[in-house]
Amino acid sequence: MFEHKTQPGWVAVEDFLTATVVHPDDALRRAVSSAVDAGMPPIEVTPNAGKLLKLLVQISGARRVLEIGTLAGFSSIWMAQGLPDGGRLVTCEYLTKHAEVARANVAAAGLADKVEVRVGAALETLAALHAEGQEPFDFVFIDADKEHDADYLEWAVRLGRPGTTIVLDNAVWEGAVLDPSMDDVNAPGIIQALQLLGNHPQLEGTVIQTVGSKGWDGFALARVR
Repeated sequence: MFEHKTQPGWVAVEDFLTATVVHPDDALRRAVSSAVDAGMPPIEVTPNAGKLLKLLVQISGARRVLEIGTLAGFSSIWMAQGLPDGGRLVTCEYLTKHAEVARANVAAAGLADKVEVRVGAALETLAALHAEGQEPFDFVFIDADKEHDADYLEWAVRLGRPGTTIVLDNAVWEGAVLDPSMDDVNAPGIIQALQLLGNHPQLEGTVIQTVGSKGWDGFALARVR
């Protein structure tokens, strides 16, 4: 697994901001602890990033959210909490075990009526959503296997609409975007997605660098023209 390096000050500030400003509730804390109990890798978004996703859902006025990469449902819960009554979130998870944990966490958060967890390879799930003629999604969060980031970005555009907001996580990857030899599994896919974002005729975006308990990383934020 690619090693993310942290500085003590980064983590201390993150903990301070989480306790002082973010205030994750019991359901969110349960989602994190359940992931540990289930032996999942500790790769969920940080609380301050989760709160940002919730705020972006609210600011964008989204009613339909698509998430690619569920894990234990931590980010799913954050975004679903930002949805209005009648809002809907569809999240794609590859592993059945992870999906079961996520469904339990979503139900414990009182959000089962808003969240649908679909199991299987995300590219197949996205194609199925398209074939079903689903209503366009207003907000898309991409946080899955990095090799397919560019494909997921293309699907986000296809399943969205003009004005859809897209967030692509892990866009800096300890600086491996400048030196893909640091991680020849994940870095090439991230670079390809960023190049696509910068040149896609239907997308306008930016990338924000971050530091914290997940190391040196960042996220891309885009809007469908």
